Amino acid sequence: MSELTQFHNLLHICISFIGAILLLAIYYNIRKRFRQVLEEGDNSKRVDKGLLHLSFGMLIWVVSGVWAYLAAYLNFTELGVYQIGINILSTINNLFWLLALFYVYDAPKFIYQNEKNVKIIGVIIVVVASLTILLSLFVGNEVYFGIKTIAVPDVLLTTFLCYLMAVSFFRTFMHRDLKLVAIISVIAIFLLFLSQLYDVFIGLDNDFVNHMIRIVAKTSLVSVFLVLATSWVIQLANTPKPNEIRIKFLDWSLIQLSVPSKGIYDQKVDFGSKTTQYKNLLNFACKRKFSEASKQSIVVNSGGEIKSQTYLTRIVDNINSILQLKENDRLERKDLITFIGESKYRLRVLPEHIFIDKALLDEFNR
Repeated sequence: MSELTQFHNLLHICISFIGAILLLAIYYNIRKRFRQVLEEGDNSKRVDKGLLHLSFGMLIWVVSGVWAYLAAYLNFTELGVYQIGINILSTINNLFWLLALFYVYDAPKFIYQNEKNVKIIGVIIVVVASLTILLSLFVGNEVYFGIKTIAVPDVLLTTFLCYLMAVSFFRTFMHRDLKLVAIISVIAIFLLFLSQLYDVFIGLDNDFVNHMIRIVAKTSLVSVFLVLATSWVIQLANTPKPNEIRIKFLDWSLIQLSVPSKGIYDQKVDFGSKTTQYKNLLNFACKRKFSEASKQSIVVNSGGEIKSQTYLTRIVDNINSILQLKENDRLERKDLITFIGESKYRLRVLPEHIFIDKALLDEFNR
């Protein structure tokens, strides 16, 4: 084993291990400090679970680094068992990345809040891994036209996941007004993709450049994950508590809203011609205030009472626009409306903090 390879493997192990430990420390701190907010409404799509899967993925990097170090030290990198081990670890890593994206709000919609598609992609990952293992058994390290056949399926799958991660992280950081971090995250993921090409194309055999790209990519990703975790902590800290929000329905299209943590104190919001958003909000309020616990939610999907999540987002967007809130004080959809699973959403405001004008309520019921 060359000194360069030994240095790369040891540095890879250390970086991945430190990053995973830091992410786990942030995860447990989040669980301790924000337990009530995280478990509100029995929401299974909690970002802290995404953070946990990111840390597990990095722990797999640690195991992969140890495996590579042992293989180089004991001189069995050319054996089939080494390649099988690498493929299995890569599959587990890809699964953890996919599960992490399942909890990222700004991930592509066919992944976020879509258990069916995540399961399908998970099955594809396992099938690709099985195919790679079969190739390692029957084809081995054969090279055709400068391409290492055994590595092709795994690299194609990793490329797809790199695309999903790039889109998800770019949207997330842009949404949090961290434009520079958004750009860095895309560059880091591109470098991660680039490092995979060395496993396929034999002509790219510059060990120094290869190891350098891998270390830079993984170090950058660790940093990006830590910034992501920190932004989640800030987001949780700024999430209004349900017992502080008060909403009064004064007349058609007119409400009075108080969210002290966002600097909103008894401010009136006139929806004007946006009657659909107002009716949806009033419907949420009526169900939350007058219905029994199991019937306080509204189904939001193509066959539900509200056809799309877009209608929920528009309610909050209209409030932000009318009140002309500053960037740091803008309401997010989850501040007012909670997802409780199975396409069901309900208002976060406590029933006793919802006030509806009697004449308005009678007219709405009619």
